[in-house]
Amino acid sequence: MKVKKVPMRTCVVSHEKLEKKDLLRVVKNNTGEVFVDDTLKANGRGAYLKKDASVIEQARKTKVLERHLECKIDEQIYDELLSKI
Repeated sequence: MKVKKVPMRTCVVSHEKLEKKDLLRVVKNNTGEVFVDDTLKANGRGAYLKKDASVIEQARKTKVLERHLECKIDEQIYDELLSKI
């Protein structure tokens, strides 16, 4: 029987390789809208964050999401990420 490959992604803050299910995804789509992607499949440029409050707070302080997505990130996005943990 064939073994199914588990998709691995890298957290932009901690640089850990984790399974997709253990990460949160923030997406910037073609229109420039930034949102938290619950499906992990939305079109656009994505950045993954580990499901950990300290990682999200570190991303807020260092503005790493703004660099990866090349746009301004609202505080509401970080609050939404914290509520999803």
